[in-house]
Amino acid sequence: MSKEPSNAPEFSVSELSGAIKRRLEDDFGNVRVRGEMGRVTLARSGHVYVDLKDANAVLSAVMWKGVAAALKFRPEEGMEVIATGKISTFPGSSKYQLIIERLEPAGVGALLAQLEERRKRLAAEGLFDPERKQSLPYLPSLIGVVTSPTGAVIRDILHRLSERFPVHVVLWPVLVQGDKAADQVARAIAGFNALPAGGPVPRPDLLIIARGGGSIEDLWAFNEEVVVRAAAASAIPLISAIGHETDTTLIDFASDRRAPTPTGAAEIAVPVRLELQERISLIGARLSRAMVRGLERAKIELRAARARLPRAETLFASARQRMDVIDLRFGPSLRTLVATKAHGLGAIGGRLRPQVLHQDVTRRAQLVTSLGQRLGAALTRRTALEREAMKRSEQRLAMASQRLQAGLTRNLEAKTRHLAGQASLLEALSYRSALERGFAVVRTDKGVVVRAKSAIRSDARLTLTFLDGDVKVRASDGPVQGSLFD
Repeated sequence: MSKEPSNAPEFSVSELSGAIKRRLEDDFGNVRVRGEMGRVTLARSGHVYVDLKDANAVLSAVMWKGVAAALKFRPEEGMEVIATGKISTFPGSSKYQLIIERLEPAGVGALLAQLEERRKRLAAEGLFDPERKQSLPYLPSLIGVVTSPTGAVIRDILHRLSERFPVHVVLWPVLVQGDKAADQVARAIAGFNALPAGGPVPRPDLLIIARGGGSIEDLWAFNEEVVVRAAAASAIPLISAIGHETDTTLIDFASDRRAPTPTGAAEIAVPVRLELQERISLIGARLSRAMVRGLERAKIELRAARARLPRAETLFASARQRMDVIDLRFGPSLRTLVATKAHGLGAIGGRLRPQVLHQDVTRRAQLVTSLGQRLGAALTRRTALEREAMKRSEQRLAMASQRLQAGLTRNLEAKTRHLAGQASLLEALSYRSALERGFAVVRTDKGVVVRAKSAIRSDARLTLTFLDGDVKVRASDGPVQGSLFD
């Protein structure tokens, strides 16, 4: 059976595939497709291959490397997305696919799901552990702020710092919204930490990362992993102040302290200067009272120690008494000895010839003379020794008294110098130093210090304390007005 002739043109496979490709790209050159992500494959080349599906169909899609690198989130299986691009074909097979030029989560729900997944993953790494949190410095001398230089946030922070306790501030300007914001914030945190101590640019004692309020998309830069890891790795204590009090971002979990607002971050960073001055005044008064009590107690102890020391007459009385006893015994003993010897001499005198008697008397007289001389010398030496011992005792007593007096004098001088230093410090921190620089203290008619404009009621009587005296005014309606009434 022969075929009937046909005038239909013939195409090669490549020609037909190219024609279909051009037709699809012309008719579907800009489409938006909503669907759930199925298979997600990242090729070595950097291209991402995904399947978009719904209940009834599956559409193959591809994102080229440049588009995938610019994504603000990580494509994951099960995520609902909206893909924008064009329909095309792959010449190597007879199938069509969507070339994705833009990919975004389908609504806030998808972003929140991605945010929760990222939070759990980073928390499992320990980046949010309480043990990693650092204590904030009580009174930082330099604060580094990472925020936009043109927004109201930096003005609010500077204003609140000047109201509470003026300190030096170094601003690192960054974008706080958009594709480049996360990288700039992370580099700013790392840059502050890389500053050397004592370098040309001083290293801050505290960092504040701040941004005003906005939608979850506006705040998304502070949910990026690069920002969270930079905050967790910061060796400088860090306060996060992103959005309003109800807004929560992942940097809040990694920071050392979360502030509800940028203004709240400034309040956390520094204390109120007037309250600190009052506290120092109270501590100074307590220190002065303690010093006075300590000096009085030292005087009492010194008097008690002096009363317990024996008098010099008491120390030498025993030695003097022993010398008196020896002196009293020496005379009678010598006379008794001479009498005894004379009696013995008389008893044997009859038996001795005159020559022998004379020789014996002469010998014994010499012996007696010798004994007398030796006894006198011994008595003299003993008396000298007793006097020398008494003299050494007197010297030791005088030296002990001098050392005691010198120690008490040094202790009293040290206490006096310390008290003078505390008094100088107290004077340096007194509120009168602020008055000398042109400031004034505002009090109500009841003497209460006014710290905020909102605390002043209309027609209130106020007292302005300057360095050289007080001025009484009456508050009236208006931003900054007053009238003298005294």
